[in-house]
Amino acid sequence: MPECSHIDALVTPFVDDALPEGERQTVTLHITACPACRAKVTVERSIRSLMQDRRADLAPPAPADLKSRCAALRARQAAPVLDFTSGRTTASGVAVLSAWRARFAPYALAASLLLAVTGVLLYQATRSSSRVLAAELAMDHEKCFGLNALLGTQHSSDTVEAAMADGFDWHMRLPDISEHDDVNLVGSRLCLYGEGKTAHIMYRHHGRPVSLFMLPSESRGDELVKVLGHQARIWSAGDRTFVLVANEPAPEMERMTALVRTTLR
Repeated sequence: MPECSHIDALVTPFVDDALPEGERQTVTLHITACPACRAKVTVERSIRSLMQDRRADLAPPAPADLKSRCAALRARQAAPVLDFTSGRTTASGVAVLSAWRARFAPYALAASLLLAVTGVLLYQATRSSSRVLAAELAMDHEKCFGLNALLGTQHSSDTVEAAMADGFDWHMRLPDISEHDDVNLVGSRLCLYGEGKTAHIMYRHHGRPVSLFMLPSESRGDELVKVLGHQARIWSAGDRTFVLVANEPAPEMERMTALVRTTLR
């Protein structure tokens, strides 16, 4: 059976029905026998479905320079081939390259455009829009709790605090929830967003999932954003931005935010 590290790179195209039949069969056989990879496929499908259902909320206007970037990528695809021994463009080189392009150019161009468009849109959108940032983190919230439900992981306060110190040089102390029977610590994860990595600490409040994200080296104004069926409470302390994500009414979000803000810096 192939290693999980090999299967991991195939999960997204597998869910998108974009794999050749041979690789698709490989993934199908693997996830039949591997609960961890099967859980990844299940969560990926859930996130894909969520994004399709909510794509109208996730469509920021394209930046003005996107067209020129795409044109530059297309121009690079048309660059001539040189004979490196003479420095001249050769007829055979052009013929070989033309044949190669005819076969692979659609994939190469699509991959290049996808990287360019995704990078530009995601970076600029999260930088300029709290709503896009909140939507991105709400999807991470759903994905991570989906994985947790399937894998059943549970971390102690000491484990989470050590992970924050190691992954973010953030020597924090979790809020004291010993007097709050309705709040339980689930654990932590490292997630990615448009501008880098973010710390993700997971709780359950009356059994419902609650996420606290910490974005390092970033400062934003106080804001409450409703997106993708969740509330996202955003605030900053020093050079860190915090985002509390939950499906809770606004008054309850403010109560939970107050508990967190008094203890986290």
